[in-house]
Amino acid sequence: MQSASPADPVKSLLGDYPGYGAHDELYERGQVRAHWQQLLTEFAALGAELLTQRSDEAQNLLHENGVTFNPYEDDPGQQRSWRLDCMPWVISTAEWEALEKGLQQRSRLLAHLLDDLYGERHVIAEGLLPPELVYTHPGFLFSAADAPPVVERPLLISHGCDVVRDHEGQWLVLGDLTQSPSGVGYALENRITLSRALPGLYRDAPLKRLAGFLQAQHRCLAALAPAHREQANIVLLTPGPGSPGYFEHAWLANYMNVPLVEGDDLVVRDGQVCVRTLGGLNQVDVILRQINDPWCDPLELRPDSLLGVPGLLQAARDGEVRIVNALGAGVLEHPALAAFLPVLCERLLGEALMLPGRETLWCGNNDTLQRVRQAPEEWILRDITQPGKTFRVDQMGLEAARHLRMDLNARPHLFSAQRPIKTAVTPGFNPRTGQLERQQASLRLFSLLEPNDIPRPVAEQHFRVMPGGLAWVGEPGSAMMKSAVVKDIWVLAPVPQPHISMLRHAGGPILVTRDGKDLPCRVAESLFWLGRYGERLDVRARLLRESLTKLLQEDPHSEGATLLPDLMTALDVAPDPDELEEMLKERPEHPRFSKAHTLARDRLLNLLADQGSQGMPGIFASFVRNSRSVRDHLGDDLWRSVSNIRQRCNAMSRARGVVAGQRLLEAVVLDLAGFFGLCNETMPHHFGWRFLDIGRFIERILGTLELLKLALLTARQPGIPLWEVVLATTDNFTVYRRRFRSQLHPSAILDLLLFDETNPRSVGYMLRRIQRQVARLPGQSQSSYRNLENRLIIEATSTLHLMDIETLADLENSDSAREALTDLLDRIIAPMSALSDAISHSHFSHVEAPRQLVTMQVSPGLDDGKTPARSERR
Repeated sequence: MQSASPADPVKSLLGDYPGYGAHDELYERGQVRAHWQQLLTEFAALGAELLTQRSDEAQNLLHENGVTFNPYEDDPGQQRSWRLDCMPWVISTAEWEALEKGLQQRSRLLAHLLDDLYGERHVIAEGLLPPELVYTHPGFLFSAADAPPVVERPLLISHGCDVVRDHEGQWLVLGDLTQSPSGVGYALENRITLSRALPGLYRDAPLKRLAGFLQAQHRCLAALAPAHREQANIVLLTPGPGSPGYFEHAWLANYMNVPLVEGDDLVVRDGQVCVRTLGGLNQVDVILRQINDPWCDPLELRPDSLLGVPGLLQAARDGEVRIVNALGAGVLEHPALAAFLPVLCERLLGEALMLPGRETLWCGNNDTLQRVRQAPEEWILRDITQPGKTFRVDQMGLEAARHLRMDLNARPHLFSAQRPIKTAVTPGFNPRTGQLERQQASLRLFSLLEPNDIPRPVAEQHFRVMPGGLAWVGEPGSAMMKSAVVKDIWVLAPVPQPHISMLRHAGGPILVTRDGKDLPCRVAESLFWLGRYGERLDVRARLLRESLTKLLQEDPHSEGATLLPDLMTALDVAPDPDELEEMLKERPEHPRFSKAHTLARDRLLNLLADQGSQGMPGIFASFVRNSRSVRDHLGDDLWRSVSNIRQRCNAMSRARGVVAGQRLLEAVVLDLAGFFGLCNETMPHHFGWRFLDIGRFIERILGTLELLKLALLTARQPGIPLWEVVLATTDNFTVYRRRFRSQLHPSAILDLLLFDETNPRSVGYMLRRIQRQVARLPGQSQSSYRNLENRLIIEATSTLHLMDIETLADLENSDSAREALTDLLDRIIAPMSALSDAISHSHFSHVEAPRQLVTMQVSPGLDDGKTPARSERR
């Protein structure tokens, strides 16, 4: 890294940056542009070393907050994190005003066009748009064309627009996002992160704030349900944790304080869309969807969708629910539409188009088709049946190019051609060199219908633009989510802007609730399994830690010389009979060089990297999958705790040696203790927390009983070494020594771990805790007869209470005592295992997989290639 010169820190920061021939955001005629000077001076004054530290801090903040993009990997460890460039993209006030006006006009134009396409269709009747261009696009939904008058329901509420600056300094539109524009949440998170990493620069810069845009969005959503303005039931519909942008969905839901729901959470009853909650069905007024059109309704759209809500489109047609944006808005994302927008703008708005797109041709016209045929290498081709995919003839093999030409000639109306763009450059900070470098980047900007214009005709509607956005580094037209580097966009204001809070004045009385009955059933189920997998991860980490400790301490002359086979059995990596016989017979002088030691070490260390259900990464994957499902119910500190556990578990697969693995397991145990401690301290103690608690203690009871069964009944070498492991695994070693000194006896262990209801780690205590929590769950019958959950708890508790501990006093010498203990443990395990199923049956949502009764043909191109399969929770 080059060190900054104290005499001229700006020159040192710039390095060899100057000298690019095209338009440069930073330089004009060899001089730094006026609106960059203050930032550049203050940025350079920090010095290369401190800037690199701040850059690393920004990355750590993103990691701690779980800011990731998941490109459809089920493995949480494969989620990608962006690198946030500490050097933002700065736009002057005057420059922004022009860009803002152009985007506002474009949003109004698209709103008019969408209104017309699903209304009178004047633009088609007048020949301004070819019908085959519209009707062959999979985004045009014929089933949405019979909606009520659009004056009552504006179709386009939010609009995303990807823009780029060409080499001459002209802003050009790359494409429009009109179904569920993504990126607002990432833009705000980038702004928050940068304000923490560079607080001085952020504080001194006169920036336009972003929070007001989110505040306006919430008002806009509430205004769509005029009968329930202040208490409108707004939900954010997500495909689920397997979705690429799930972090943003959860972030937005939490930021706007609206429930995050999946398709399974919603159901259409009597024409109304309702969310399944613990308290019953609650009607939904407004849905902010993050699912593309084809996947929203398997009844009328894509029949194989598991993400949508059957009957949603009909409910929208009936006006029972408002969807943002309206289903069918995807037709505006047609890549060839850009070729017709200048004429459409003159016709619909009576204005010249302010913000043009790149040169675009629709190949359905003979003249334009001939232009493309004559020089196909000069164009980027797009097939509307393959959204997001581009073709460059000059970058294809001969055979592939031949097939593309044949396809183009056979169905030219399905192709568009766009001219490649030479882009301007913007400065970015390279933490490896400590200097600025030239970057090619694109911007995603966002607009929103003004809340007060909701009831007005489309001709009287106006849009506001978010004063900033999300920039990403890459070639023009490259996907935002495939970029490795993102940038914040700083729009300068004439005067410093005040802080804007998302907390707003109610304007009147509000309904105060505390019971948590509005919790979606799916969320309750995810919290239940979050508790189970969290406890399972804890038990596995503790037991594996003790096993590795014994491996390090192995001595052929000690009592625990043959302990490892039993520990491997407890961890479900038991040796086969031949391996076991060799392990028990072998008595080498140096046990760490024995085959038995090598086998045990390899099996135990493999659990640190095993992605299966027995390995630490496999259990953690289930834990984090459920935590992501309830991301909007976990506070920032809780999520940072999850991120810490993720970091430890990811490091396990790279652990080298027993000692390194042991230390990582110790850290996981402490992190899990912190996680559950924060759950108790920060989560409201209503139904969600109760399900988490119940799941956790069911898992702990089952784990404790299995450990006792191994240590006292089924172990090949029972005795003090194994009893010590049980006490250490259950974190009772200190308690036992304080109570019973150094005298180990099975009866004392049983009393401590089974019967002592003052010990939080005893089965008796945990049964009482579960009983209290189940009694407070919703839907408890007022009948004189107890429901199944309570009967199962009473069965397990009574079995424990009626047991005569003196019967178990002589376990080491009495077969009858061993039989009695076996019967006792089995009679507690059975109802506890059944309790999990009983709770699931009574309280969680059970949605049968849709069955296709008739063969349905999916239209070509209906699959946008961006929607993942739903991930399993368990």
